[in-house]
Amino acid sequence: MAHSTTLALVIVVVLALTFGATVSVSAPVNKSCVSGSAGASVSIGYGGARASAGAGVSLGADAYRSTCPRAEEIIRAAVERAVAADPRMAASLLRLHFHDCFVNGCDGSVLLDDKPFFIGEKTAVPNANSIRGFEVIDAIKTELERECPDTVSCADLLAIAARDSVVVSGGPSWEIEVGRKDSRTASLQGANTNLPAPTSGVDTLVQKFRNVGLSTKDMVALSGAHTIGKARCTSFSARLAGAGGVSEGGAGAFKDLTFLQSLQQLCTGSAGSALAHLDLATPATFDNQYYINLLSGDGLLPSDQALASSAAVPGVEADVASLVATYAFDASVFFQDFAESMLRMGRLAPGVGTSGEVRRNCRVVNSSE
Repeated sequence: MAHSTTLALVIVVVLALTFGATVSVSAPVNKSCVSGSAGASVSIGYGGARASAGAGVSLGADAYRSTCPRAEEIIRAAVERAVAADPRMAASLLRLHFHDCFVNGCDGSVLLDDKPFFIGEKTAVPNANSIRGFEVIDAIKTELERECPDTVSCADLLAIAARDSVVVSGGPSWEIEVGRKDSRTASLQGANTNLPAPTSGVDTLVQKFRNVGLSTKDMVALSGAHTIGKARCTSFSARLAGAGGVSEGGAGAFKDLTFLQSLQQLCTGSAGSALAHLDLATPATFDNQYYINLLSGDGLLPSDQALASSAAVPGVEADVASLVATYAFDASVFFQDFAESMLRMGRLAPGVGTSGEVRRNCRVVNSSE
C-alpha cells in the first residue's frame, strides 16, 4: 500500500533513534536454532536441559524420541496438507494453542466439546464462531493414536502444530518442549475473562499477559502472530468508524484511505461476518509486515494499532511502541523474540494439584468415551 513521503521520513527518524545500538539476545544454553526466511539462524537458550511448567510438569525435547519417534513428522505433514488446502488454517492452528494456554495453562482444554452437565470453552465469547481447525486436530490425533496409542497429548499436539503452522508460512522454527498432560476439565469463565479482546488497549493487554506470567515484550512479540490470518468485520468496526475502539486511548482511523474504503465496502451489508486479512500486504506469509503496517497506521484490529499508538505505560518494563519499531526494522529480531515467547507461553501449566491424562480423543476426556 502507498505511503506518503512525510510518513516515510517520520518512520526513518523513529527507526534511526531506536537503533543506536545492536540488538542482542542472551542464549545461556544453545539447545536449538531459530531460522526463517528473513535471514540467518539465531540461537535460543532454554536455560537448562528441561523447563518447569508448573504443577509438577517437566517439559523437554526428548519425551517422544523413544516412545513415538515419528510424532513430529506426522504432525508436520498433516499441517502442511491442511495449510495447502486452506492457507488460513495456519493462523487458526496457531490461535488454538494461544487460546488453550491462556486458560488454565496449556492443557488441551480448548478442544473439549460441550456435554450434558459440562460446558467447555468453545462457546466463550472470544471463541464462539472464531476458533477453528478442530477437524485438523482430530485427524492428526487419529493418526498419532494408530502410530503410538496413549502417548502424545492433545496439548503437545497443539504446541507442535502451532510451531509447524508458523514454519510452513515462512516463519521461524524452534525445538518444541513436550510433556504436557491433557486436562479433564475446562473453564468457560476463564476463557471469557483471560483472553484479550480485539478492542483492548495497551494497559489491558499488558495486564492480561501479566496475569498468566508473561511480559510486555512477550505480548508485543506474540501479537506478531497477526501477520497471518483473518478477522471478522465486527472485530475492527470501531477502526472503520475512526473512533479508535480502545478504552485507554483511541487507536485512530486508517491513514490509507484506499485501504479504509476497501474494508468499508467489504463489511457493508455483511452483518459483520465478512473476513478481512489481518495483514493485507503479505496475508499468508509469516513475516514482520504486521509491525510495518502498525507504523503506517494500518493495523486492522484496534488492539493491534494501539501498540504503535501507545505512550509509555507506567510500570511497564518495555516501551511497547519502541518494540513495534524494532520488529518493523529487523525481522530476525522479531523471529527470535517470537520463538522465545512461544516457548515461554508453552510452559504455562494448570495449577498445583491438577491431574491430567493423555486423551485418546481430543474432544472428550477418556472416561467419557
